[in-house]
Amino acid sequence: MKKTNVEALVSTWVEEFLAGSDRELVDVEFVKEGANWVLRVFLDKPGGIDIEDCQEVSMALSKRLDAEDPISQAYSLEVSSPGLERPLKKASDYERFAGETVNLRTYSAMDGRKNFTGTLLGLEDGVVRLDLNSGIVEIPLDQVAKAHLHVEF
Repeated sequence: MKKTNVEALVSTWVEEFLAGSDRELVDVEFVKEGANWVLRVFLDKPGGIDIEDCQEVSMALSKRLDAEDPISQAYSLEVSSPGLERPLKKASDYERFAGETVNLRTYSAMDGRKNFTGTLLGLEDGVVRLDLNSGIVEIPLDQVAKAHLHVEF
């Protein structure tokens, strides 16, 4: 099965399992690292995900993967939190994290740049609004290559 099909199938299964809970699926990755394949599932919930949440989803997903057997090659399954620099993947993420500082990269240059760091103002009509302190920039969501919460140490 193709990488993107594995990610879509696993996303569907995890969403079904999480339905009705306060946990949410952030992302699924099926990547080759060196000679090994890794299936990663990232979860979140208000207040943060804990080890019990990860273990419960990992066990349920492992059973489903074993029963359905959609992946022909050997792989490792990892279920975890997305970390402090949580990626913004869904339109709802841009609303949920309004007021937070984010790093955002676009596919093509806008006003001569591709990288932006600013306060997320939200998403309106498919347009991400960021306050860069020097002014507000509006970026169409379909032009966002990558976005994640910004953490300073």
